[in-house]
Amino acid sequence: QVRLVESGGGLVQPGGSLRLSCAVSGTMFSSYDMAWYRQAPGKQREMVATITMGGRTTYIDSVKGRFIVSRDNGKRPVYLQMNNLKPEDTAVYYCNAADGILFPWGQGTQVTVFS
Repeated sequence: QVRLVESGGGLVQPGGSLRLSCAVSGTMFSSYDMAWYRQAPGKQREMVATITMGGRTTYIDSVKGRFIVSRDNGKRPVYLQMNNLKPEDTAVYYCNAADGILFPWGQGTQVTVFS
C-alpha cells in the first residue's frame, strides 16, 4: 500500500523559509507526476505546485517566484522549498500524485506564518 509522509513544517515569521519533504513508500515513485497541495482553515484543498517525472514544474500564481518544487527519486523524493513566506501561506501541506488516481492522503505538515 502506498504511504505518503510529509515533514518539515513549523512556525515561521513573514519573510522566513521552510523546506518540506515528502517520503513515498509502496510504489514506484519515479513513475508519477507529483504535486504539493495545501488546505487552509475553512478552505478547500488546493494544488500549489507540480513536478513531472521529467522535472518540469508548475506553480499557482500566488507562490510563483517564492516556492520551488524538486525531486530526486530517492527515499524522500519530493521537496518544496518555501521562501519569503506570507501569512496567507498558513495551511496544512500535503504531497500526492499530480493527476490520475490519488494515493491515500498522508497526515500533512502544518505551516504557520505569524507576525
